[in-house]
Amino acid sequence: MTKELYLDPNKLRAKGVAKFKDIPLNQYQKRMKDVLEEYSKEQLKNIFTDMLTIREFETMMQDLRLTGKYNDVAYDYSGPAHLGIGQESVAVGQAFLLDRDDAVFGTHRSHAELIAKGFSALRKLSDKDLEEIMEASCEGAQYDVVKEHFDFDSKEMAKRFYLYGIMAEIFGRKNGFAKGLGNSMHAFFIPFGVYPNNAIVGGSAPIATGAALYKKNAKQKGIIVANAGDGSLGCGPVWESMTFASMDQYHTLWEEGYKGGLPILFNFNNNGYGMGGQTHGETMAYDVLARIGAGINPDQMHAERVDGFNVFAVIDAMRRKKKLLEEGKGPALLDVITYRLCGHSTSDANPNRTQEEIHAWEEQDAIADYEKQLISNKIVTKKQAQQMRDDVRDMILSVFKLAIDEQVSPRMDLLAQPDSIERYMYSNEHMPKMREGEPEVWGSKEDNPRVQRLQKKSRNGVKDGKKLPSTAVVQIRDAIFESILDKYYEDPTLVSFGEDLRIWGSAYGTYKDLDKSVPYHRLFNSPISESAIVGASVGYAMMGGRALPELMYCDFLGRAGDEVLNQLAKWQGMTAGQIKMPVVLRMGVGAKYGAQHSQDWSSLCAHVPGLKIVFPVTPYDAKGLLNSALSGTDPVIYLESQSLYGMGELFHEGGVPEGYYEIPIGEPDVKRKGSDLTILTIGGTLYKALEAADIFEKEYGVSVEVIDARSIVPFNFEKVMASVKKTGMLMIASDACQKGSIVNDFAQNVTSALFNYLDAPPVVLGARNWITPVYELEDAFFPQADWFLDAYHQKIKPLAGYTPGRSFSTAEMDRRNKLGV
Repeated sequence: MTKELYLDPNKLRAKGVAKFKDIPLNQYQKRMKDVLEEYSKEQLKNIFTDMLTIREFETMMQDLRLTGKYNDVAYDYSGPAHLGIGQESVAVGQAFLLDRDDAVFGTHRSHAELIAKGFSALRKLSDKDLEEIMEASCEGAQYDVVKEHFDFDSKEMAKRFYLYGIMAEIFGRKNGFAKGLGNSMHAFFIPFGVYPNNAIVGGSAPIATGAALYKKNAKQKGIIVANAGDGSLGCGPVWESMTFASMDQYHTLWEEGYKGGLPILFNFNNNGYGMGGQTHGETMAYDVLARIGAGINPDQMHAERVDGFNVFAVIDAMRRKKKLLEEGKGPALLDVITYRLCGHSTSDANPNRTQEEIHAWEEQDAIADYEKQLISNKIVTKKQAQQMRDDVRDMILSVFKLAIDEQVSPRMDLLAQPDSIERYMYSNEHMPKMREGEPEVWGSKEDNPRVQRLQKKSRNGVKDGKKLPSTAVVQIRDAIFESILDKYYEDPTLVSFGEDLRIWGSAYGTYKDLDKSVPYHRLFNSPISESAIVGASVGYAMMGGRALPELMYCDFLGRAGDEVLNQLAKWQGMTAGQIKMPVVLRMGVGAKYGAQHSQDWSSLCAHVPGLKIVFPVTPYDAKGLLNSALSGTDPVIYLESQSLYGMGELFHEGGVPEGYYEIPIGEPDVKRKGSDLTILTIGGTLYKALEAADIFEKEYGVSVEVIDARSIVPFNFEKVMASVKKTGMLMIASDACQKGSIVNDFAQNVTSALFNYLDAPPVVLGARNWITPVYELEDAFFPQADWFLDAYHQKIKPLAGYTPGRSFSTAEMDRRNKLGV
């Protein structure tokens, strides 16, 4: 929704046809004899060496899984081994022109891309730069081993350093590039431009898209390559990513200096199979994968099919696509024909393929063909070619022996150092700006019309003991706005995107008037593509930026489940803290709109390690916690109750400060003091608990202490423990469905720690385990004030003269559990 673009009904309703360009298929047919003047002898030999290295590396992995040894050296490796034997020329051709400024994101089958891109990058670096990189990597963990056992020139030492770091990682050793926490499917080495590979099919596509967005906004050199297999085109996030990367607004709305498409190449390694399903003729319908580009944008993503068995064809295509991307004409798409001679994994005996088919492709083997060309063109002799094979095998074997040596390459000792993994889950850094420099904004903050309007409103929701009308006060939505606006004027990397943010101001007005101060390239509307929204934020953060994406409803988490639960949450841990993840994902917790728009899914997020989760429900807390989240380097799920956006500040003395302040994540807040009963609330149930506290005290003489959790993960129990020691009774409430809720976990923590202080077991109140009903029936679904009294009366202590309106008896709980409701 934007005012700048006019939808002309006469043009849109006019008769006509949409024209498509022809899609080039395997147009490049040159062989080595045709390109001898384009390549040096050293380059031609390097291509061969790199293909041999990849083949031997994967042969090692295959032998270990199938026979338990490699070159008669026994080793029990039971980890993943998704190999791409036969696809080496694709990876080497792709990497040939790339350097450390170009970033490659791969799949679970990425040993070839790892090695090819790393070798290409290191050859282009000076000896001094290589030395610095190797010394800095994991404080010299890999280089110290390599220096002790090898003596070669810098480039050869760097190759062994790199292979050792990869192998140690795959075999789960502390000297791996991620200290053994990543394994085969997640390997990486950022100093060479090799970003984490992804175990989820198509998982790198949205992340790479976000990385390209960062490069574009930061005006950095280089391009992004998103590698995927042909089977990934059955994945929604891949389509969402291509759409996100191709948005018209990059050309129509973004400011001068930022116009142009994202510098990303979607590179599909088309080997004809997903896992076991054959994409051509069975599971897909595109016939020619490259035709997909025609469905994305008018440029058809400059799509073409390339013969991946001809390394020169791949290099030629990469040269042309790289130029397009550097000129702002991206994104681009390559359909690279290849074939894996092995199964999906080493446990795959190829029941879906005929031996005739496999043998036919073996006869096309790119390595054997390339070797013949080297010899026939007198680049090397047959004897020299064999020596190159022997040298590669010796290099792999010698590095392999070091990587499996328990003394040279130990594993983490989780008994001696039990925090070895947890120390990497969160960075817990305070970093107000992710990069130095002046943020690009329009005018001063004081010029913003919303800032000027807020100057006329009360920053306190109460005056002379009376609650002020919401129109007269700074509301929760305003507090969120102030925090975001402040950060835009501080951190030059901050971007925010989601559905209907710009102009419309988001569904509930938190972004309203931000467009008056923030340029398009920092605040823009995205497609309705939740996977791409979150995944792009992950990639943007990986490259060094800060992202503030929004999902309109937390119910839409299901559309971005992988990106939140598998990607956002895990990359800090899987990279041993080398990657920071300063992403704050705002999600509204709804009401009034029924089963698919009114669910509190905070407990789903809390179940997944690696996410920080906050749920403020007052303006003071909303601003302070968002300030903290936006000044940290960890992924934060920031939940907002949509029914409370108009709430003013009722608790903090002085109201919502106009200036900057932070509230530490994980610290609950006592909103009402009491002595007989402790109520801990998560989210909007705070206000229902306060209503109940008034009734408890006025009608039954029960003094209630109400504590607002504010955060879910992490959570400091000290205030809750102190309160329970005083009162001896605890109720915990949330709008999330009770079954499997985090409130049960909170209750268990308190019970195990304070069993002797409790006069009764903690009582948990959550929403009913139903689908969320229509608005008119919500009082029977979400916890209400009288629920607290009903539950207290039946499960803690009878209230004199009280008649409960609903049953919380053990018999009723048993009945519900038997029915699953």
